[in-house]
Amino acid sequence: MISSESIKYSLRNLNHRKGRSLLTILSIFMGIATIFIFVSFGLGLYTYIDDLSSGTSADKILIQAKGVGMPGLDDTFALTEEDLKIIENMPGIVESTPLSFKTAEVANQGEKIFTFVIGYDPESKLMFELSNIGIDSGRWLKNNDKEKVLAGHNYQKKDLIFSKSFDLNDKIELQGQDLRIVGFLESVGSPPDDAQLYVTQDQLDLLFPDNSYGWIIARVKDVEQIDNVMERLEEKLRKHRGLEKGKEDFFIQSYQDLIDNFSQALDIVIGFIILIALISVVVSAVNTANTMITSVLERIKEIGVMKAVGSSNAAVFNIFLFESLFLGFVAGVVGVLVGFGVTSFVGNLLENMGWGFLAPFYHFYLFAGCIAFATITGAISGVIPAFNAAKTNIVDALRYE
Repeated sequence: MISSESIKYSLRNLNHRKGRSLLTILSIFMGIATIFIFVSFGLGLYTYIDDLSSGTSADKILIQAKGVGMPGLDDTFALTEEDLKIIENMPGIVESTPLSFKTAEVANQGEKIFTFVIGYDPESKLMFELSNIGIDSGRWLKNNDKEKVLAGHNYQKKDLIFSKSFDLNDKIELQGQDLRIVGFLESVGSPPDDAQLYVTQDQLDLLFPDNSYGWIIARVKDVEQIDNVMERLEEKLRKHRGLEKGKEDFFIQSYQDLIDNFSQALDIVIGFIILIALISVVVSAVNTANTMITSVLERIKEIGVMKAVGSSNAAVFNIFLFESLFLGFVAGVVGVLVGFGVTSFVGNLLENMGWGFLAPFYHFYLFAGCIAFATITGAISGVIPAFNAAKTNIVDALRYE
């Protein structure tokens, strides 16, 4: 164990070499801050995905028409009422509901935007169960609602969609027709999603009379049998449409599969970014080692004096190892503080811009892990220089110029 006198000696030495110590800390903390930033945002995304993949969505399957862009926007590929009946009558499926997606012009006091309008059956809440979204204010649509609309969360806020915010019972112009807002949804945390409008399927048919669907959401009776149900459903729809296997113009997947695919893609992106940050830390470790080697060379005579007055090899080793370890620890603390400041600022900025789902997530292990990693990196970088210092010959050291 290093003595308190040795620690004081090491700290005085680092203080005498402020410039070099600061540059060493700078090289390490930038890599640590980068790791902290991307891991915290990555954890935030994983938390968001976990919320989406809760028990309310585990029993859902999605049947989607293929095509360019979002299912339902390409009229070449669509699901029909006959497809819906096949799905409804499929053994193992207890509930299903169709969705239609259209791009619509929305206007208000001379301002215009284009957004998605979604037609759905108000008797079913399967669509909203997928993302655990409820009503923020007002009410859900009803089957007999005419010229009514359910608005995304951001319509309640100024300057996020229009310069003017909307209230319940306000009218909004959709495809040249005035519809009255009966409710606002909770925030999804994504501006495109929070700018969508929802109408009954009958209302959408009046705006876009094509009677086709982009998605059909179904709930299975037994989650354990979900793969078997999807396989049999795909075969039945393929036979109904007269298609060969592998040439389907639709695809079926469970909602959990969709989430898993997104998680795997996120793993790759986050892993690649952390790899780049780790390379930065390795370079920093080399710089730290170089600093310590230079420090040893500059202090050879000092090492000789220390040994001449009775310092052991272990004491000399501990002094130099502590210096590199301390530099790593300080760099880790600074890196974590900088990373926390950056993520807090960016998180608040994204929240104000409507991208709430990109919020960072903090955990004690993230703070402790980054500091420990930087400290260990510093210590490892100083092992060889400290060992060389400890093995310095007293006579040669005292004669060194």
